[in-house]
Amino acid sequence: MSLSKQHSSVASVSERAQVVDQDKTLRLAREVLQLEAREVELLAQRLDHHFSDAVACILHCQGRVVVSGMGKSGHIGGKIASTLASTGTPAFFMHPAEASHGDLGMITAGDVVITLSNSGESDEILAIVPPLKRLGAKIIAITGNDASTLARAADIHLSAHVAKEACPLGLAPTSSTTVALALGDALALCVLELRDFTAEDFARSHPGGSLGRRLLVRVSDVMRTGVNVPLVPVESTLAAGLLEMSRKGLGLTAVVDALGKPIGIFTDGDLRRAFERNINISGAAIKEVMHHNPMTIQQHELAIAAVEIMEQGKINGLLVVDNTGALVGALNMHDLLLAKVV
Repeated sequence: MSLSKQHSSVASVSERAQVVDQDKTLRLAREVLQLEAREVELLAQRLDHHFSDAVACILHCQGRVVVSGMGKSGHIGGKIASTLASTGTPAFFMHPAEASHGDLGMITAGDVVITLSNSGESDEILAIVPPLKRLGAKIIAITGNDASTLARAADIHLSAHVAKEACPLGLAPTSSTTVALALGDALALCVLELRDFTAEDFARSHPGGSLGRRLLVRVSDVMRTGVNVPLVPVESTLAAGLLEMSRKGLGLTAVVDALGKPIGIFTDGDLRRAFERNINISGAAIKEVMHHNPMTIQQHELAIAAVEIMEQGKINGLLVVDNTGALVGALNMHDLLLAKVV
């Protein structure tokens, strides 16, 4: 495209943008959101024992939860399967057309199959119902039509009926897909709660994400250990402490007693304050300038707990101890940044 044509194209887009009635656009957008929110609210009001039965069915499933749907319902089904899987329920999505051509072999008698169809008459879904029943799998149907073929054939039917689609033409699945998605979220989260599923459990299935790092990484995974831990005996001179700080590069040194327990810490900040007090660097004892009763953390704690301690205490380094209180490591904020905990 020539430069002149590009300018012409940009200009035409700009001109079209200028003729958009912003007030009308925002009014229409609010109507869509309010209509869909109203349909979800109505869904919440009409939940009954069928929903509780569906939760119990999923909770006691001996196999996997298989979700299936065609078209837009399939997209919603994929999200529901993903949410279930990430919250402690083994689940996957099965395309109904592929199911009729061999993928039904993935289903066992111990599985629960959640089928989605707004009309409840999708040919691809109805085609797999008889073989699912022969296998002995339980069928939970989510439809917008209580009298549909799928609703009547299912072991449990959950109504996702909506009075009106948000689409101005009343054609594109909008309110109905929102309601079905919300219903799937409600199922997954009720099962999560009944399983006593924890944040740590969630992190185990998300090890690559920031939450996984925050909830899986322990202090022992990121701390400095062995000869890399800066420490000096309590009888040491300030000069010896400064030399240890310089060698280990953490901006601090632990001061330990005869049992190896930290009774003090000396940091760069303490050094500045020593200069302000005109302390004799070469002759002073480190116990004269150290910070007594230092903050510590145990090595089995989550690394994010170390971040919280440092932020609350406004410090950049932390000593790590074992169950007896003996020094076993040290870390600073830079170590946590490198581990992507912060």
